[in-house]
Amino acid sequence: MAEIEIAIIGRACLRRRSGDRATLERQVAALEAERNEQHRTITWSFTAYDARTKLRRLYPTPQS
Repeated sequence: MAEIEIAIIGRACLRRRSGDRATLERQVAALEAERNEQHRTITWSFTAYDARTKLRRLYPTPQS
């Protein structure tokens, strides 16, 4: 989830030049406030079960 948010900030703020660090910080803060106000969520494209199936080596099967 953090990587997705970083990518969003990158697309919105980091691709264009900002005059200085303070300006960039204000732009990021404004974007953060906007996303929090809109209660943005992430819609995952697959479930944990699907991930365990496709990525068996990375997601070991839980033992019961």
